[in-house]
Amino acid sequence: MKKRLLLTLMLVAPTTLVGGCAAVVAGSAVTGVAMISDRRTTGTIIDDRMIESRSSEFFGADGAIAQQAHLNVSSYNGMVLLVGQTPTEEMRQRAGDYVSRVAKVRHVYNEVTVEDPIPSLDRTNDGLITTKVKSKLFTIKDLNSSDISVTTENGVVYLMGLLDQSTGDAVGQEVAGVSGVRKVVKLFEAPQALSGAASK
Repeated sequence: MKKRLLLTLMLVAPTTLVGGCAAVVAGSAVTGVAMISDRRTTGTIIDDRMIESRSSEFFGADGAIAQQAHLNVSSYNGMVLLVGQTPTEEMRQRAGDYVSRVAKVRHVYNEVTVEDPIPSLDRTNDGLITTKVKSKLFTIKDLNSSDISVTTENGVVYLMGLLDQSTGDAVGQEVAGVSGVRKVVKLFEAPQALSGAASK
């Protein structure tokens, strides 16, 4: 009972936001219901939230990134996805380096593109696409939607989580059919990766 209460309190709280004129760093939201069915351990879930929060702090402390970039970071089982836009390649690499320094990070997928930050209207549209994708996941038979983290950036949907290849491929096909999705990027790990991560 104490474990469930702690998990709910830690994850219902909003992820730290750091932003200047154009930089936004946000972790994925998690509901109490999803937390209870999440196959990750309590400690792993808390580690993932801390990774997102600590990355946010790094970005906020870098004046150039805070003012000139738009970044979004999410972590699942220590595998971190970094998306958004930076004006230079050097800044893109620097953002990835910041994330890689955070404790418990196992790997960083740096999907940041070198270009001007996308307009706020496009970011709002990305949020709507994420909502539609999550709703779609709930309709897939025998799929635990809490095993999948969904991030949308400029119409590209990134799927992270713990799924075997055949299930991941099937989920990717379903998500590709959602209105507004330009591309689907699958970053799934095999379910066995959970025990490997927990032992580190």
